[in-house]
Amino acid sequence: MNQLELRYGINPHQAPARIFMGSGQLPITVLNGRPGYINLLDAFNSWLLVKELKEALKLPAAASFKHVSPAGAAVAVPLTKELKKAYFVDDLELSPLATAYARARGADRVSSFGDFVALSDTVDLSTAKLLKREVSDGVIAPGFEDEALEVLKSKKKGGYVVIQIDPSYEPPVMETREIMGIRFEQRRNDIRLSDACLKNRVTANKKFPDNAIRDLIVAQITLKYTQSNSVCLALDGQVIGVGAGQQSRIHCVRLAASKADRWYLRQNPSVINLNFKEKIGRPDRDNAIDQFLEDNLSPAELFTWQNNFVQAPVRLSFDQKREWLNLMSGVSMASDAFFPFRDSIDRAQQSGVGFIVQPGGSVRDDIVIEACNEYGMVMAFSGIRLFHH
Repeated sequence: MNQLELRYGINPHQAPARIFMGSGQLPITVLNGRPGYINLLDAFNSWLLVKELKEALKLPAAASFKHVSPAGAAVAVPLTKELKKAYFVDDLELSPLATAYARARGADRVSSFGDFVALSDTVDLSTAKLLKREVSDGVIAPGFEDEALEVLKSKKKGGYVVIQIDPSYEPPVMETREIMGIRFEQRRNDIRLSDACLKNRVTANKKFPDNAIRDLIVAQITLKYTQSNSVCLALDGQVIGVGAGQQSRIHCVRLAASKADRWYLRQNPSVINLNFKEKIGRPDRDNAIDQFLEDNLSPAELFTWQNNFVQAPVRLSFDQKREWLNLMSGVSMASDAFFPFRDSIDRAQQSGVGFIVQPGGSVRDDIVIEACNEYGMVMAFSGIRLFHH
């Protein structure tokens, strides 16, 4: 098969729509459901991400995509008891692949609502059961165990999109796209990201622990498939905050860091022990937790929010949240382009960032290095810009 008719394009009024190969066969087989245009943009970008993570770190990998950017990505690092509760998986026995997806979705559970999932390995029953109970549009993977496939086919009243991709498929070196009838052509971004990108350490402190090296690789590979400008924070083998599609570098950092703060606050005992009404499902719990961590709610928001609980909890104060966030440390940060000002470093430090990789090349590099030295951070210049559009 060298073409596939789609439900519609980016929007329902953009029909007909299809994908097709100029030569050869499509490297995918749709095993269930009928994918749309955005589904496949998410599927292909997320597949490249997890394939590259697996190759770089030799661990099962997962990504949770929404609108052609990752809400989260991760490799299979065992979960703590607190994270199992924060991710609503403390009642499950998780395989390594399921663990990777629990982490990827757990990076930003609110943004992952209705995600498209990519998995680096053959999907097992453990992973399928986890996918079954989350709100998700579809999954792409190199294979599916028979039992796992049957579980996934029953999701969304039989409409869940399941795509199998040939793991040996390599895209052509040159890629093209068309806008206004005008064709653009370039070499695809096939650069490989590894610890070699971290050799040029420009700060006084030059020691990257092994965990930081892993996390910086996770963050860089994630940025390679994130809409620019973008910044990514990572910890324990997973993304914990992505700032994507911003015109300003500091806004990328603020967005990524605020998401990382929210991720860490979800592990606070006050959040872990929230007493929800039994009928409240995971998506509503995610939204209620998000509101619990907001500084200000309108009277209408507060009234609706309180209805999620057996008894409305006492909200954390700003000082209580700040005290908890001060415990966060060892976070790694990657940027798809250079930092032009020290403001990004100052904000990152508030979210526990100790390790940074960025391309370098700003006329103000010396100011940024000085800021890192003030905080005792380790920063490497990779010399590699990772814009993605």
